[in-house]
Amino acid sequence: MENIWIYISIGGGVLLLLLFFFIFQYNRFVRLDKMVDEAFSTMDIYLVKRWELVPKLVDTVKGYMAHEKDTLTQITMLRNHSYDGMTDSEKIRTNTVLSKNLGQVVAVAEQYPELRSGENYLLLSRQLYQVEDEIAQSRKYYNGTVRMLNTKVETFPGVLFARLYGFHSREMYEASPIQRGDVKVG
Repeated sequence: MENIWIYISIGGGVLLLLLFFFIFQYNRFVRLDKMVDEAFSTMDIYLVKRWELVPKLVDTVKGYMAHEKDTLTQITMLRNHSYDGMTDSEKIRTNTVLSKNLGQVVAVAEQYPELRSGENYLLLSRQLYQVEDEIAQSRKYYNGTVRMLNTKVETFPGVLFARLYGFHSREMYEASPIQRGDVKVG
């Protein structure tokens, strides 16, 4: 009879350890998922700032950029979509395209000395560079948290728990080919 109680105690202890292990794994996934959400929210603040700055910049350079009408049209079309209605993935993709087109606008604007020296353009371009810096910093943090979550979701034994609990990999915010290119000085 004593042996039965020993086996029951050992079995109960093992079940209790397994329960704690499952709870620990779940809480770890929740923590990582919340970190990614928080990082995206931080980055999203700066993306919205840029989103609001774009129409002002486009209006400022519009008269000088008649031959760049396609770029301006694409930026305007992007801006016609409701930012609040986009998913996180749509926001990332839309902002990647927006970054590419803004780079073209700024490059073309640099060819016009009277535009470059205009007070409105100078103010907007300073604000844009500041927001772009803030986006770059927040993107680093976001991508770091996504990397931690994705590593947990895609490695063993995390992959088993991720499937069990319904967690999945998240999308990184990657630089566009223009952003990866050489920086032109002068």
